[in-house]
Amino acid sequence: LQLKLVDQSSGINAEYGVGDKAKAILVKTVGDAYLCTFNNVGKKQSSFTDALNIAEEILAHDFDSADVVFNNYINVVSYKPTIKPVPSATNIESNDAVYTYDEVDSEVVRCFQEFSLANIIHHALKEQEASEQSARMNAMENATRNAGEMIDKLQLQYNRTRQAVITRELIEIISGANALD
Repeated sequence: LQLKLVDQSSGINAEYGVGDKAKAILVKTVGDAYLCTFNNVGKKQSSFTDALNIAEEILAHDFDSADVVFNNYINVVSYKPTIKPVPSATNIESNDAVYTYDEVDSEVVRCFQEFSLANIIHHALKEQEASEQSARMNAMENATRNAGEMIDKLQLQYNRTRQAVITRELIEIISGANALD
């Protein structure tokens, strides 16, 4: 899971990562634009609280646009890299639907933005978990199939070797009997 932030006014592009593998890749690819990693998020099943903590950390920085990049689970054998945009405060304020039910101040917009970002992150984390479990299941299935094939080959080799030993012993017994005659 990767989050990309862009601030047009300062010209800053920043990136966040969730997990150690994301950190290793992002440090190599983006260098100084890499801000931080959220470790121990994928170690156990993620919760909305994890997503909310990540969202709070991200919203501590101002940004014009943001994208969440994650693997979208399609089926057991495939997943699709997906980029999901995160609404900025200005986008939320410019949407007329926000003002339908009540007056909206900056605190409400900030809360809505935080909830929206946490929702997107939680969805991305769950999609990542589904993709990861699918990949693990495929790996275990392949390992089981390979182990079965290896057992079959070794069983065949064992049977051939045993048959060769029996045949050689029979030849020795028959040769010995013929020598006595």
